[in-house]
Amino acid sequence: MSTLAMPPVDQLVLNDKEKIVRHLKRFTNPINVISDPEGITPYETDALSAYKQKPMVIVLPENTEEVRSILKYCHENNIKVVPRGSGTGLSGGALPLADCVLLGLSKFNKILEVDFENRCVVTQPGVTNLSLTKAVEHNGFYYAPDPSSQIACSIGGNIAENSGGVHSLKYGTTTNNVLGVEIVLMDGTIMRFGGKKLESEGYDLLGLITGSEGLLGVLTEVTVKILKKPQSVKALLLGFQSIEDSGQCVSDIISGGIIPAGMEIMDKPLIKATDNYAKAGYPKDVEAILIVELDGTESEVNILIKRVEEIAKKNKSSYLRISKNDEERLRFWLGRKAAFPAIGDMSPDYLCMDGTIPRKKLAEVLQEITKLSQKHGLRVANCFHAGDGNLHPLIMFDSNVKSELKRAEKFGADILKYCVKVGGVLTGEHGVGIEKRDLMCEMFNDEDIQQQLNIKQAFDEKSLLNPGKVYPILHRCAEGGKMHIHKGDTKFKDIPRF
Repeated sequence: MSTLAMPPVDQLVLNDKEKIVRHLKRFTNPINVISDPEGITPYETDALSAYKQKPMVIVLPENTEEVRSILKYCHENNIKVVPRGSGTGLSGGALPLADCVLLGLSKFNKILEVDFENRCVVTQPGVTNLSLTKAVEHNGFYYAPDPSSQIACSIGGNIAENSGGVHSLKYGTTTNNVLGVEIVLMDGTIMRFGGKKLESEGYDLLGLITGSEGLLGVLTEVTVKILKKPQSVKALLLGFQSIEDSGQCVSDIISGGIIPAGMEIMDKPLIKATDNYAKAGYPKDVEAILIVELDGTESEVNILIKRVEEIAKKNKSSYLRISKNDEERLRFWLGRKAAFPAIGDMSPDYLCMDGTIPRKKLAEVLQEITKLSQKHGLRVANCFHAGDGNLHPLIMFDSNVKSELKRAEKFGADILKYCVKVGGVLTGEHGVGIEKRDLMCEMFNDEDIQQQLNIKQAFDEKSLLNPGKVYPILHRCAEGGKMHIHKGDTKFKDIPRF
């Protein structure tokens, strides 16, 4: 397990553990408070499993009033709180602290209202992404954002990380599909932003909350937009003899005015892994595959298929298959959706990176990733949301081999630095968390980060909510810059740079 600098443990709080546990049981059913070593172990990490830390205590509230009471108590007693959804996050955003109350939202698992007239669903944050579609598909509707973990990830976590998915190109990420939230601030204040109506007056606080990674408040209710299923949906499975040709095909499709519902590329190592794992029927004699999904009216989709075929041939496509029915279309996506677990057949461990780049830089960045693979002596497989330039390099390593995790982390950091260098950003949908926290200075200077911390403190003046995440602590982004210290903190260990 890699070492990680986090806010120092508050020994006074730990000394009061028994009293804190006793008090927390006043705010919820005592069975919802977990403090025994065996009970807290499953909560010691999220999907960034290279890092582990047991929390002081776990509390699983059942309603908004319980959340309000717990946060108010922790605020008054200077106790840190780490919110947690389903624990599927890949950036360490739900990593506990040794002296924190881990606030789990798993019992907020009910859909409260399905409103077809206003085309929305009101739900609790612990409901899984896929469950939203399951609740409305009988009436021909669906929820558009579909991350690969949609069977397990919760809508609250999707909002915290602004998650996307294969259909984000046309229908947007979570921020484009959320209409309103109920949120509890660290001091116990309950607030509502947005609602069933499409527009709200004043500042876009709903937009601010989406993607805030649990630093500003705890979600207790969500209203999301649902869409009517299109008349026709078809997918093309394209194969190319070079990754560069597949990338150029993506650019030509977009520049040709075509906006597919989804567009994904996988390279040869991942083609082999996913096909062996999911039996999706991918071609084995190509260097890259491109999945292009088109939707709309039947006549519109047929016209777009012909145009994409022409663009693919122009870019030397050596394989082309068009889905004959919905079953075959879903089979095209089966391998892509299984990309992350499929890597488990190739390597005992892997890091899933998440940088975003301009589409025209795709080939250049992939060439650089190949060079970095050789430099660090680790294998990598690539898949990405090609339409919006969101890369997911999967760096393979063995945690049982000394130093391989550190090499994998350096490899990942080099990829993200290069993404920023070519005009991209550190993350597309996984969030910053702890994984990319110490790379924030690659994108922002001291003044940028200080302004963001000012917003954090406007919502959480004591910096008790999810401390140690997203922003570098006691670190200068530029020579002569100020130290970034969360208000209320007095000392931190130095944070090692990658």
